[in-house]
Parts: sequence; C-alpha cells; structure tokens
Amino acid sequence: MTSTHPDPFAPARLGPLRTRNRLIKCATFEGMTPDAVVTDDLVEFHREHAAGGVAISTVAYCAVAPEGRTDRHQIWLRPDAVPGLRRLTDAIHAEGALAAAQVGHAGPVANSVSNRATALAASRMPAPMGMSFTHSPDPDEIAALVQTFADGARLAVDSGFDALELHCGHNYLLSSFLSPLLNRRRDAYGGSLTNRARFAREVAEAVRDAVGDQVAVWVKLNMYDGTPRRGPLRGFDVDEACEVARLFEADGHLDAIEPTAGSSLLNPMYLFHGDAPRKEFAQAFTGAMRWGLKAAGPVFLKAYPYHDAYLLPLARQLRSAVRMPLILLGGVTDRDSIDTAMAEGFDFVAMGRALLREPDLPNRLAADPTVRSQCTHCNLCMPTIYTHTRCPVRTGEVVG
Repeated sequence: MTSTHPDPFAPARLGPLRTRNRLIKCATFEGMTPDAVVTDDLVEFHREHAAGGVAISTVAYCAVAPEGRTDRHQIWLRPDAVPGLRRLTDAIHAEGALAAAQVGHAGPVANSVSNRATALAASRMPAPMGMSFTHSPDPDEIAALVQTFADGARLAVDSGFDALELHCGHNYLLSSFLSPLLNRRRDAYGGSLTNRARFAREVAEAVRDAVGDQVAVWVKLNMYDGTPRRGPLRGFDVDEACEVARLFEADGHLDAIEPTAGSSLLNPMYLFHGDAPRKEFAQAFTGAMRWGLKAAGPVFLKAYPYHDAYLLPLARQLRSAVRMPLILLGGVTDRDSIDTAMAEGFDFVAMGRALLREPDLPNRLAADPTVRSQCTHCNLCMPTIYTHTRCPVRTGEVVG
C-alpha cells in the first residue's frame, strides 16, 4: 500500500520558508553564553546540529529584555548581540539549514537576583528562582512589553534568523497570563480566556507587523501546565489550549503552533517524561536552591513514564481543533514516531534530547529508516543547562 502522508525527508514549506525536510532541532537552552552574547561554543553547537541534517536549528533562549532571562547568562536581544548572532546564523546557513530564534520573556521563571531586576508575572506571586515576589505589569507596561517583543523580533531577523518561535509555554510570561492559576487579574488581561489570551495575541500581531512575511513565525503553546484541578484552582489545560489555538488561527499572524506542556515553576518533568535526575539537579545549584531541591525534589521533579511521542495524545486534540500547521514535540526519536506524526496530520516534528545524544541522527535516519536513537531518556542532560548543555553519556561523563 502506498503511504499518503508526506515524506518527512523531502523538502517542505513552513510559511514563507522552503525547508530541506520536516525535522526541527527544538529549543533547548544551551548554557553557552556566560556574558549574554554568542560564543564559539554556541556557534559550534548549532553548526553541528545543522550539519547533522535538521531543516531548522532553534537557538534558545533569546530574551526580549534583561529581566526576561532566566538568569543573566542568557542572550537578550540588543544591538551588542547582533554581530555574534549574525556569525551564528551564518554558520547554520553554511551547513544548509535554516535558523530560528526562540524569542520570549521568562516572567516568573526569571532569577531576579541573577538578573538584578524584578521578575514579572500576570499577577503578583512568589518568584522561587529569585526568592522574591514578581511585579504584575499594568496595561501601559504590557503595551511597552508588546513593543519590546516586536523590537526583539526585528533585531533577530536583522541578525539573519529565518524563523521566530514565540515562547508561550512552561509558565513563562505569556504562559503565566494564560494560566487561570497564575492570572488573577481583573482587567482586560484577566478573567475570561479571551482576556487571558489577549497579551499573547497582541505580541503575535506586533511581531508579525515588525518582521513582515519574509520569515516564519510560530508559537510554542502550552497544552497543559501539569497542575491537576484541585477544587476551584486549576492550571491551563488542553481544552483552553484548543480555544487559544483557534484564536491564533483566526488572527492569521502565525505560520504554525508547536504544542508543549509542563511548567518550569510547578511541574517541569511533565515536558520531558523519563527519569527525574533529582540529585544532579540539586548539585547544579548552591545555597538555598540546592537544599530546596533536595527537600522538594520528589514533589517538584516528578517522574513520568517515557514512551515515544508522549505528547501526541494531547497534541491530537489541537490537531482536531485547527487546520494550521502543527509541529509535534515530545519523544520524537525514530522513523516510526516521525511517520506517526506525519500520518496524523502534523506538518513538522521537533527533536531535542535525541539530538543532544546524536546530532547526526536526522542524516542517519534519512539513509536508513531502521536506525534507532541511542537516547535512553535518562534526562541527565537537563541539569547541564546551567553550565554547558550536553549529553553526559555522549561525552563519557556517565555510562549509559
């Protein structure tokens, strides 16, 4: 029988872009920018992934403002960063791939102590990374933030990026506005889902206006924060995600949606599934954060059984809700999971941990569909994001 789904290794279209295949290297914070600008290590990291065969390599994380970083070592989009970003995009392009920038604002996930700036959130709340409280922006401040997103997006495009991923997941700033658990506002940005989605939609519109139609723009959208309903308290869930996806589709500013899940504040392991490296996470910090993670690790870092395409059951619901292109993320490691995504109507797949283990996996899969990923989903790569993102099994630091 002839397959009716697209060949994942044939050229494809994503908005205005022509991609060499349907595989995207997803955003995984690299931990390679100690001075908040591009380094040789970061260039080589993405060059290697581009050479490995992905269509697009996504650079994470490009904050739109200094207080929007999770800590002061992350890139934030300002003129001083442009020469390095241009060198980075040139290196990706030289290997035949396209470059995407993950553009966002960490909001309540930001470390205010490291950034020396107050963290932001939809409503005032504890900001655990900085052991402080967030500031809730008023409507005028929100308007200024929308413009900051647009300015950052324009700067990214001027730096040679072909695509932009707007971060609206994991309870970062835009995601915190979507969450009824975190957003307790009583103005035009709180209450109803339409109001809670207003900020993200304004950002998408402003970014599209700033960059035009020559680059692809997609949003990384949470489907579920990983916070089950307890009485009247609930986080953002897939039913509301479907409604927000419909709003984005009707607005017409985006080329795709990349569904994601989990909360960097409340339940980070829901995004990853697999082993929860609690001891290694605690060792990545010092002082109160280390002791806090040791004490709260079993609650904060929950273990979820891994299986290939583990976000597909939720993502299917988005697929049935909208017609616009979707990018399947979560446990895409082999030809079977890629083909499943294509067969179920997803237009692209995004790969993360499997590429940390084997950056050339796309080329190898294209040459031999029976190739299996060597990633064991031990998640020991996760604590390395604070120093230099890598697979410790690949580097020989641990035995896989």
